[in-house]
Amino acid sequence: MKKVLLASASLLAFSTFAPAMAADLAARPYTKAPAPLAAVYNWTGFYIGAMGGYASESGGDPKMKGGFVGGTIGYNWQTSNIVFGLEADGAWADVNASSTVPVVFGAVVAPVTTSARIDALGTVRGRVGVAFDQVLLYATGGYAWIDNKFSVSALGVTVSESHFHNGWTVGAGIEAFFAPQWSVKGEYLYRSLGSENYFGVPSGTLNLHSVQVGVNYHFGGPVVAKY
Repeated sequence: MKKVLLASASLLAFSTFAPAMAADLAARPYTKAPAPLAAVYNWTGFYIGAMGGYASESGGDPKMKGGFVGGTIGYNWQTSNIVFGLEADGAWADVNASSTVPVVFGAVVAPVTTSARIDALGTVRGRVGVAFDQVLLYATGGYAWIDNKFSVSALGVTVSESHFHNGWTVGAGIEAFFAPQWSVKGEYLYRSLGSENYFGVPSGTLNLHSVQVGVNYHFGGPVVAKY
């Protein structure tokens, strides 16, 4: 009988307090857990990198063409999703063309070879683009230069003359972060270089199409986090 009384008392106590406990739990508000931190890329800061590509003359027969490899340095400013930048690059190059024709020297007919070779090229350009988080689409333009050598070979003798050509360039590109401080880019540039005199003869304007790719390291860590 004692066990029955104890069981009845426990049942009565549970039936009395259970509704109150349920009501208290129902009255407590549900709090949603905070969202995880999301990485947002900011392009502001200095960067350096390596680049290489291929260039070909837009006119001429034969056309000058070949590859180049070099380095890049620059700085970006970002406001909202607009990115402004200034960039300089320089590269060793082997962009060349040559032609051989027979020429009469008195009673002798000998081949004469003329060749042109761009040994180095570079630019100093402004950039403006739109950033889509870690991807940047941009237009670019500014100053361009090349170091060109013109040679003539005949009868075992070669004479050469070198000149710097100055001009302008315009183009467009895309750049994207693939790690917190590393980005990869690809761009197209049209270069127009002014005429220089070789052996007293003007070379005419030299126009080049070039495509290049590069990898850049960004100082200071361009990644910030926010909710």
